[in-house]
Amino acid sequence: MSTTRRVRVTKRTTLEIAHALRDHDGLCRHIHGHSYVLDVSVTGDLLDRAGDPKAGMVIDFSELKTLVQRQVVDHYDHALVLHAADRGAINTDHPLFARTRFTSWPPTCENLLLDMVARINAHMPRNARLSHVRLQETATSWAEWDASGSTTTTPHDRES
Repeated sequence: MSTTRRVRVTKRTTLEIAHALRDHDGLCRHIHGHSYVLDVSVTGDLLDRAGDPKAGMVIDFSELKTLVQRQVVDHYDHALVLHAADRGAINTDHPLFARTRFTSWPPTCENLLLDMVARINAHMPRNARLSHVRLQETATSWAEWDASGSTTTTPHDRES
């Protein structure tokens, strides 16, 4: 009886993001923020090269943490995310708005998730693949992406 050496590992991180949904018909059209929880799952075969310090791992958790930090957290944490059509509404030269990110898409939880997936996927190591990502916006609301249902890995163009 053989045992598969394919494993899925997950790293959780948190980030604070403010956004506004310009065309929303409710309160979300106003600038507001969330304490997001991001779960990033990677699937791969366990590394098994003799003498490799990463033997027995799909990916070192610290490497996954660094990847998510550089590609997602450094870009989005404590940022204000707005649709590009709202560019004239604020003065990005003012220090309060220095971390504003403009997108060509409504900055919904779903769209933020897809952008995060694209950012992470672009930097995945060869031996592992991004398999599942969950972005929790509130205690009772989240969006999920799963590689099994994905048709593209770059769903959005990237802006600032």
